[in-house]
Amino acid sequence: MSDADLTWFGDRIDRLRTEVGKVLVGQKQVIEEVLICLVADGHVLLEGVPGLGKTLLVSTLSNCSGLDWRRIQFTPDLMPADILGTHILDEDDQGKRTMRFIEGPVFTQILLADEINRATPKTQSALLEAMQERQVTLSGVRRLLPQPFFVMATQNPLEMEGTYPLPEAQLDRFFFKVHVPFPSIDDLVEVMVRTTGNTHPTVQSVLSLDELMQMRRIVRDVVVAPEVMRYAMRLVLGTHPDLPGGTQVAKQYLRYGASPRGGQTLILGARVRALLAGRRHASIADVRAVAKPALRHRLGLSFEAEADDISPDQLIAKILDQVPEVEGRVADELRA
Repeated sequence: MSDADLTWFGDRIDRLRTEVGKVLVGQKQVIEEVLICLVADGHVLLEGVPGLGKTLLVSTLSNCSGLDWRRIQFTPDLMPADILGTHILDEDDQGKRTMRFIEGPVFTQILLADEINRATPKTQSALLEAMQERQVTLSGVRRLLPQPFFVMATQNPLEMEGTYPLPEAQLDRFFFKVHVPFPSIDDLVEVMVRTTGNTHPTVQSVLSLDELMQMRRIVRDVVVAPEVMRYAMRLVLGTHPDLPGGTQVAKQYLRYGASPRGGQTLILGARVRALLAGRRHASIADVRAVAKPALRHRLGLSFEAEADDISPDQLIAKILDQVPEVEGRVADELRA
C-alpha cells in the first residue's frame, strides 16, 4: 500500500463521515462503527430504543454514497416471499402465459431490516443466504444481488413482547452489533433545532461505487503482523468455555464462544481502524478497540451470567483482561 492510497482512503472516509454528521447529531462512535462495517464488506445490527435516528442513518448513508436502499418493516406476518420475491403467472399480448419473477426488496444495495426480531425465524432465515453468499436461490435458480450488498438491521432492546430472538447462525453473519445510546442534552437540543424548524440539512454524494470498492481493496492490504493475528485468535479462543484457551470468565459465564467469523471480524475491523488512524499496519490496540462490537452478539451467556446480571460487554472486558497480549505470558504477570 502506497502513501497515496493511505491519504486517498483517509480523505474519502473523512468526507463520508462529515456528510453523515450533517444529519445525524452526535453518535460519532455509531457512525464510525457503521462506516467500518461498510468498507469492510460486513453487515451491521443496530440496537437502540425507537427515535434515535437509525432509519435516518440508513437513508443518509445511501444519499452520501450514491447507493440504492430499501426498507423492510419486519412483522410477525411477514413471509420469506415478501423479502426475496415471488413468481407470478403473466400473460402477454398474444395470450401466452409464462411465469415471471418479481424481485423482492432484498434486491438492493443497502437493505434496512427494521425491527428484524419481530418476524418469525422462518422469515428471518430468508436473509441467511443473501447475507453470506450475496445471492438468492428460488425454484432452483440462483440470482445474484446487486453489489455492494449491505444489510443494516435494527432491533429494540426494551420491548420484547411479540419478538423472536435471532438465530445464532444469523447473528453470526452480522459484522458488528452496534449499540445506539440515548443522546446527551446538548445533542437533544441540536436535534430539536434541526427537526422543528423550517431548515433541514442536506447532504451530497461524496463517494462513488468504484471508490467504495477501491476502499474495500485497500482494507485487505493493511498489514497484520503474526503476533497481532495470534492475539486476535487467542481472544476468540478465550471466549470458549470448553477449549484449552478458554478464560476463567468464559468457563464461569458462557455456554459457547465466538465462531471463526468473529476472528475475521476482529482482523478486518482492526485493519479499517488502522486506516482511520492513518496507519498501514494493524496493532493489538486496534483489535482490542473493535472487540466489543465484534463479539458481543457472538457469545452465548449462561444462566449464571443472567442471574448475576452480567452483560456481554462486561464479559468481553474481563476476557480482554485475562488474555495476555504477549503469547506464553499470563495476564497477572503482565500487570505486575
